[in-house]
Amino acid sequence: MSLKFEKAFFISSALATDSFPKIVSTHGTPLQEIAFLGRSNVGKSSLINHLLKKPRLAKVSATPGKTQTLNFFNVDDKICLVDLPGYGFAKVPLALKKQWAHSLDLYLKTRQSLKLLVLLLDFRRIPSQEDLDCLLWADYYKKPLIIVLTKSDKLTSRERKLQKEKILDALYVALGHKNLIITSYSTKNFHMRQVLINLINHTLNPSPPEVPHAP
Repeated sequence: MSLKFEKAFFISSALATDSFPKIVSTHGTPLQEIAFLGRSNVGKSSLINHLLKKPRLAKVSATPGKTQTLNFFNVDDKICLVDLPGYGFAKVPLALKKQWAHSLDLYLKTRQSLKLLVLLLDFRRIPSQEDLDCLLWADYYKKPLIIVLTKSDKLTSRERKLQKEKILDALYVALGHKNLIITSYSTKNFHMRQVLINLINHTLNPSPPEVPHAP
């Protein structure tokens, strides 16, 4: 399966676990899922829209915490992209925070069709404890993970180099020296879009190991 991210459309939204949809292609084939998650205002909706080349598909707002449901999108009729509610926004009412946390926890633990997590981190910030918790969760449940550093255009090349070292230190302290798939991203750069698409395809479809020839 090779994804080109050429066609996409909205399927449905859900918050209660009993309303999570069963996602199938237009031909009735069950679809695997890629979930995008990150802190509120990390640029998740903007990245999704840029990746899918549809400026208004995922709702973008200047107000953090706007995405309040799990939103499901059909991509290339081959896979489902899931836009998860942003976490870490202090002004969201506590009751709603708890509802989000419960729904997200159950989704991440029980969704058998979930095959890949894409965790967005703001390049300008050191990962928060909530960010690290997502990293540890993915490791514990053995879910493949791609880390995307957003808003790279807000930093100079020197600042990016120094900040990436700090971010890597924080991630390695939390997880240990494991192979982390990390890329930076800017919605102004279409080369980065293709890099991310290639990473997603490679992670979902890793190349089989080479079999040594007999002497």
